[in-house]
Amino acid sequence: QVQLVESGGNLVQPGGSLRLSCAAFGTIISIYDMGWYRQAPGKQRELVAAITSGGITNYADSVKGRFTIHRDNAQNTVYLQMNSLKPEDTAVYHCNAVRVGSGPQFEYWGLGTLVTVSE
Repeated sequence: QVQLVESGGNLVQPGGSLRLSCAAFGTIISIYDMGWYRQAPGKQRELVAAITSGGITNYADSVKGRFTIHRDNAQNTVYLQMNSLKPEDTAVYHCNAVRVGSGPQFEYWGLGTLVTVSE
């Protein structure tokens, strides 16, 4: 059974940094495109950053230049480095994995980790 477990969420002041981790169990992430999504209270879930199995990255306009997604296939983990955090970055951040070349039956989500940006 595939599981994605996020960690690293915390309360941080505006301008601060956090690094989120997503550890995968029951599979190897090298065959997956990976992504970080977030959902703020009362809002829809949105894509924050994604990285393909080949290492191509994509970012939401709102986080470009501040967030960096990185995958470590040897550690079976994907990271999201978040710098210059803003209050509007407050959300539950979820990890996503989609097996390359497969349908939605091979898409997985983690339960999320809470990031709160506040004074």
